[in-house]
Amino acid sequence: MEKNKTILLTGAAGFIGSYLLGFLNKQGYANIIIVDEFDNEDKWFNFDDKEFIEKVERSVLFDWLKENNPTIDFVFHLGARTDTTEFDYSIHEKLNVEYSKNIWNYCTEKSIPLVYASSAATYGSGELGYKDDHAIVEELQPLNPYGVSKNEFDKWALKQTKQPPSWVGLKFFNVYGPNEYHKGRMASMIFHGYNQIKKTGEVKLFKSHNPEFKDGEQLRDFIYVADIAKVCYWLMQGNVESGLYNLGTGKARSFKDQITAIFNTLNKVPNIRYIDMPEDIRDKYQYFTEADMRKLKDSGYTEPFYSLEEGIADYVKTFLAGSNYY
Repeated sequence: MEKNKTILLTGAAGFIGSYLLGFLNKQGYANIIIVDEFDNEDKWFNFDDKEFIEKVERSVLFDWLKENNPTIDFVFHLGARTDTTEFDYSIHEKLNVEYSKNIWNYCTEKSIPLVYASSAATYGSGELGYKDDHAIVEELQPLNPYGVSKNEFDKWALKQTKQPPSWVGLKFFNVYGPNEYHKGRMASMIFHGYNQIKKTGEVKLFKSHNPEFKDGEQLRDFIYVADIAKVCYWLMQGNVESGLYNLGTGKARSFKDQITAIFNTLNKVPNIRYIDMPEDIRDKYQYFTEADMRKLKDSGYTEPFYSLEEGIADYVKTFLAGSNYY
């Protein structure tokens, strides 16, 4: 896509959105309309040195679009309520389902290609596997309201006869990397682990409350945010047919592996203490996730993904060590 084209990016003050904004800037794109709730001062550092042409509050976006009628060439819809510990479904429904429908309908009406953020949380405990097959979407059983909301929108999107000229829903697995400083409890274990090491010299990990998994050996597909941005950028070039696509590394790793990699990056001996998992999330906890990445790769994406050790080393040395932003 030509560098002078205009991109609309929702969630631009958040973790993945602000990283993508910076990545697009580095590729030469500056005509970007950023959308988010901008009242959280902790998020300002995520975007205040980035290039963009308009900053629009999430709540007034559609009024703003109607009033200004800008020519938009591509939409990245990454804005969402992502708190998996928020159990009031009405909040997720409003922001993750209804708002996303409005984005979809706008892109359809204006004939704008769309990439939006879905989630691996849609897969629940993985009874049906982790394959981005449209045939199983209706049968998936997410474990929390966040996952339910993401799956409800995926289901809705697949049923639509009126669609954007091209669209992709990306099922993000466990993303980590710079610009997540504001996320608090929902920041990655790498962020929390690094800070625990700096403060106490040890890291606390949840015990396993599933007899099939030893403490610390719960498995997730951890993907570095740099790879998320690369795939989004590749998709912007119009490379795949419309539909849902997994976005993980395709390789599950343990939380113990993850924390050990942080200690190794810091040249310290691993020191892990296991603590009870909070009861409010025990029955909603994913013990294993691993993206089936064949669909994206078969579509032509050939870039290698960061290994867990490579991603953590870059995150720790380049960003966390100096509290730097991307």
